[in-house]
Amino acid sequence: MQFPGAITGGVLALLLFFPVPSAQAFSAGADISVHGFIDGRYGIRLQEDRYQRSTSLGEARVQLGLRRDGELVSWQLRTDLVHDEVAQQTDQDFEAGTGPVDLREANLLFFPLPSVDVKLGRQILTWGTGDLLFINDLFPKDWRSFFIGRDVEYLKAPSDALFISFFPAFANIDVAWTPRFDADRYIRGERISYWNPLLGRRAGEDAISDPQLRDRWGHDDELAVRVSKNIASYESAFYTYKGFWKSPVGFNPATLRATFPRLSVYGASLRGGLAGGIATFEAGYYDSRDDRDGTDPAVPNSEWRLLAGYEQQVGHNLSVSVQYYLEAMGDYGGYVNGLPPGSPARNRNRHVLTTRLTRLALSQTLTLSLFVYYSPSDGDGYLRPNINYKLTDAWLLTSGGNLFIGEDDHTFFGQFERNNNLYAGVRYSF
Repeated sequence: MQFPGAITGGVLALLLFFPVPSAQAFSAGADISVHGFIDGRYGIRLQEDRYQRSTSLGEARVQLGLRRDGELVSWQLRTDLVHDEVAQQTDQDFEAGTGPVDLREANLLFFPLPSVDVKLGRQILTWGTGDLLFINDLFPKDWRSFFIGRDVEYLKAPSDALFISFFPAFANIDVAWTPRFDADRYIRGERISYWNPLLGRRAGEDAISDPQLRDRWGHDDELAVRVSKNIASYESAFYTYKGFWKSPVGFNPATLRATFPRLSVYGASLRGGLAGGIATFEAGYYDSRDDRDGTDPAVPNSEWRLLAGYEQQVGHNLSVSVQYYLEAMGDYGGYVNGLPPGSPARNRNRHVLTTRLTRLALSQTLTLSLFVYYSPSDGDGYLRPNINYKLTDAWLLTSGGNLFIGEDDHTFFGQFERNNNLYAGVRYSF
């Protein structure tokens, strides 16, 4: 069993000292709020995959959240109980998100000074300007949930962190320190087939990835800082991050296992109104500290990442957003020269275009949306259609799909082409 980090474990121990709320505490007007939902989902693959089951999703999920807001200290606890018919890995692992319990949040929030907020424990962290594209947001993502049809909120995985916000007159400063590396919940072969460079083909349950984890307390830590300020009507921010690549993109030839190489990121973003819509810009330099020369094929090269987006309402209850995203690799010649013979080379510049269409109907109880990724450089893409219908304030019906296309098996979206799926679900919120 893999337990949460020491920070979250300590917070859970502290929460045990709070008195158990009585039925009266749950009544209206109490200082402890209770919320949650019951969610059931089922999904099927649209084509046969010899390395996976035909059912892509089959689970019942109950989420319960407790929150108490106090003048000096507030606390929050939010956890999911999950029955998953498809999962092959059923051992409890709070970091990987497997097992019958998914602890989403367990934290304390306190205010030591009028201009300082401190949150300690398991929490969902996010920043940046991208819409389902991330540059300076180096907090963990759950790509398995994203690609099989769980609610989009599960794309953000929890962090076991200390998060401090300072509010001096000149800017807002946010500092997130994670004492033990929180990796993405990355694609391993369970549930989703992927390109395996060692085998030179797609793989799944037959070749589960088993990377070398970075889990040394205090040594394998992460530090992320954001300095933000409103300039006129624009939100500006500067970012820095020191840690590791969030997915196992490196390789150790001695052990034949994937690794998480060291990484630093320096970036900035800008967001504000433009021509009746909202424009965004974000950039970041990815400093791959284990291979700054760019000649080691077992470590990703450093690269620039750029993102520009625009969103506007174009009609009654209809909005459209577009984004352009670029990954520009440095030292491309060294990368190509270092590739093993026969290995496919990625493009020096990876371009991605996205479009989101959102339409509200039936007095805004019906939401129709389509999110499309397309990479002209890789020749691949990914479509996320979704329909939500709100029967009542409590009941929600949902359906959608994850559809991948690609010319090559080794490109990012092309490798998932055998994972096309459709899903449907129902949720009752309380």
